[in-house]
Amino acid sequence: MTWDFSTDPAFAEDLAWARELVRGRIEPLETLDLTHEQLSGVIAPMQEEVRARGLWAAHLGPDLGGQGMGQVRLALLHEVLGRTLFAPLVFGNNAPDSGNAELLALGASAEQRARWLEPLLAGTIRSAFSMTEPGAAGSDPTLLATRAVRDGDEWVIDGHKWFTSNGSIADILIVMAVTDPGAEPHRRASMFVVPRATPGVGVVRDVATMDHPDAVFGRYGNHAEIVYRGVRVPGDSLLGAPGDGFALAQKRLGPGRIHHAMRWIGQAGRAFDMMCERAVSRTAHGSTLADKQTVQNWVAESHAELTQIRLLTLYAAWRIDQVGAAGARTEIAMIKYAGAKVLHDIVDRAIQVHGSLGFSTDMPLEFMYRKARQARLVDGPDEVHKVTVARRVLRGYRPVTVPTEHVPTRRAAAQRQFAEALDALAVSL
Repeated sequence: MTWDFSTDPAFAEDLAWARELVRGRIEPLETLDLTHEQLSGVIAPMQEEVRARGLWAAHLGPDLGGQGMGQVRLALLHEVLGRTLFAPLVFGNNAPDSGNAELLALGASAEQRARWLEPLLAGTIRSAFSMTEPGAAGSDPTLLATRAVRDGDEWVIDGHKWFTSNGSIADILIVMAVTDPGAEPHRRASMFVVPRATPGVGVVRDVATMDHPDAVFGRYGNHAEIVYRGVRVPGDSLLGAPGDGFALAQKRLGPGRIHHAMRWIGQAGRAFDMMCERAVSRTAHGSTLADKQTVQNWVAESHAELTQIRLLTLYAAWRIDQVGAAGARTEIAMIKYAGAKVLHDIVDRAIQVHGSLGFSTDMPLEFMYRKARQARLVDGPDEVHKVTVARRVLRGYRPVTVPTEHVPTRRAAAQRQFAEALDALAVSL
């Protein structure tokens, strides 16, 4: 098969339009101290422009209000949007709402789609994905302790979650809970749509993290700690069938990982631009930083790494278009850990070139650095994805055995050749 990452002139114009919107009107929002309500009011007109341009919710198919543009086009668009935190909000594909919309598209009934998916796609409600627990490894959802028990026509949910992205501001929570503890590990859990206002849902706090040390971004969406105490939801709150939780989680998290990687290219590209601009502008010890060999090495390494990760992301996107997310699992896992490392390294070099200025909050680099460190953990730690890739690659290899009876023969032949070489050398001397 031939790789084809090309796009048509009309979509190239769309990308140019999106690039101008992001750099000219969305990036400047980073300098403003806006509440969630103020931010919503500012971006609402831009969201309408995106809808009119036909670029809204581009990650979903036309039947769900998206564009169905394919993963390669989506990668090119996400690269533009990844430059700033707010751009995905304007384009209707911000995490975790984008992944939750895909999850609802996969597992929701017609009634659930009308009630939850349509307003989520319209941007009138926010959502959260509530799976990770403080007492269980987040990379192993078979260890979940949260329980959902059937009681007549209702389900009763009890448990403790944290790092529920958007949890403190979401209208609905998609909760993963064990419904059949005796089933095989990957069939124990199910997923439920739970309105945050349901009695028994207790948002404890927004967990302060490295990227949001004071949890001040809770107004835009953060990582909430939530306790579910006797939370009663109707029987039709279940997504899919009982026991489908693990399978749905895999289908949600798989494509979501490459969407992160697509945006990381844009973020790394912005840091690279800042590094190069600083290098040609700043003078030290008689010449610009661009004349220093160390800085030149950083620029060269970063340019190569950015190109490599962009091609790997496009290749993974192309593979998804060809064989689906399940068939491209190796490529998705590769781009997750490879992309996270490149993002971190380029931002780190950009900070170094900027010196103390890069370490200060006068520049966005310090925030980008903290987000880059998060990238190695989000949607599963890098180490888990490396194991996935290694196992899948090694399946294609078989042990090589050397018959033991051949070893002495080979050794004797080698000894004879060595002796003959010595004799020949002695004669020549």
